[in-house]
Amino acid sequence: MAGEELFDVVNERDEVIGVAPRAQVHAEGLRHRAAHVLVFNPEGHLFVQRRSFSKDNSPGCWDTSAAGHLDAGEDYHAAALRELGEELGVAPDAPLEPLFRFEACADTGQEFVWVYRAIVSAPLQLEPAEIIDGRWCALAELDDWRRRAPDDFTATFHRIAEALSASQTNGD
Repeated sequence: MAGEELFDVVNERDEVIGVAPRAQVHAEGLRHRAAHVLVFNPEGHLFVQRRSFSKDNSPGCWDTSAAGHLDAGEDYHAAALRELGEELGVAPDAPLEPLFRFEACADTGQEFVWVYRAIVSAPLQLEPAEIIDGRWCALAELDDWRRRAPDDFTATFHRIAEALSASQTNGD
């Protein structure tokens, strides 16, 4: 079908073993790839977005600043930059900083995930088909919100927030 999203299907080592349409990848729980971007403003606040109710996974939940699947043949860094432009209408002030990676698992929807940090000072232009709300949060405020209302957030967001907190505690 024309215009159908195609994803690289990967093995347990994140090596491409095939290509399949998005619907098949999700229906069969095949391993694939995604990039998430944590957008911080110069004051150190993190932008979080509320996913559209039309999303097939975690509709209406709060999530990272920008995120998306890698298209077939695309690398993680390119996907992260593309998602910043598509979802938030911005480019980072400086090169993206890779923070950490997650193995594919149930919490990530069988996605291998690379998480990047971006500093953005330009006004965000939210894509309404993707995002129904967004806000800037201090990390402590976000941690408190996650503890009080865990179901407000995607499972992947919880994993990312925990890894981010651990990396700051460890001085990374």
